[in-house]
Amino acid sequence: MDVLRTPDERFADLPGFPYEPRYAEVGDGLRMAYVEAGPADGPPVLLLHGEPSWSFLYRHVMEKLAGAGLRAIAPDLVGFGRSDKPAKPEDHSYARHVEWTRALAFDALGLQGVTVVGQDWGGLIGLRLVAEHPHRFARVVAANTGLPTGDIPMPEVWHRFREAVASAPVLDVARFVQSGCATTLPDDVRRAYDAPFPSEEHKAGPRAMPGLVPTTPDDPASEANRAAWATLTTLDLPFLVAFSDGDPITGGMAPILKKSMAGAAGIEHPVIKGAGHFLQEDAGPELGEIVAAFVRE
Repeated sequence: MDVLRTPDERFADLPGFPYEPRYAEVGDGLRMAYVEAGPADGPPVLLLHGEPSWSFLYRHVMEKLAGAGLRAIAPDLVGFGRSDKPAKPEDHSYARHVEWTRALAFDALGLQGVTVVGQDWGGLIGLRLVAEHPHRFARVVAANTGLPTGDIPMPEVWHRFREAVASAPVLDVARFVQSGCATTLPDDVRRAYDAPFPSEEHKAGPRAMPGLVPTTPDDPASEANRAAWATLTTLDLPFLVAFSDGDPITGGMAPILKKSMAGAAGIEHPVIKGAGHFLQEDAGPELGEIVAAFVRE
């Protein structure tokens, strides 16, 4: 596959994001980027972002986790952030993203006893990893995410988003992130979300991801997600549902996860008020404190 790499100078002077990038090979000739904060021997927390953001989204969460003595690890999905960018949308598939992330977390970093925090696509990928490698994980935090199988219709607002991404002649990444926030992003933060994508050719990942969400029962990823549901609903791993109160895309998943996941029983699940889909932007410190307390319990 043809692969693009964003020049390093695009990431100069990122606001509130002083972390030095690290890199690992994850197969298919691809390099995946990640950042870390906190003690190297602290309990690991894997922070998985979604569409169309990157690890920068977790900067406020990372600060709180590191301050609590935890090892915060925030990768950039392939096609996003500082990670390599396959140049064609067809180079992306759900299965490939699960495998690339698995290779980083387990082959390259050797993580064990992981708390995974998944938001948006970070949950679609992270929950698959938990189901397929449960022995690697200690607990799960689902934050504005889900695990669709195509058996239940997606909300209309999501279909409008998918169509907007597919039809936009120029994909305005910062505008899409802003549209998922309850707060107004400063100009330097908007520039940070645009930084990974110096041209339209670099945006194959953000272009592809909405079309990879299973929306029909015969989607290529549907069977694997059904199998993941069957496993996840019986696992006794502590499972925290930490959703915002203002996400029209995934909000309906919160009660389903609380009811379905065995590990969610008997846990007090927070609702983060005044936050949108990208709750890390609207309430990052609060989410960080929630995750830190969950791990420390």
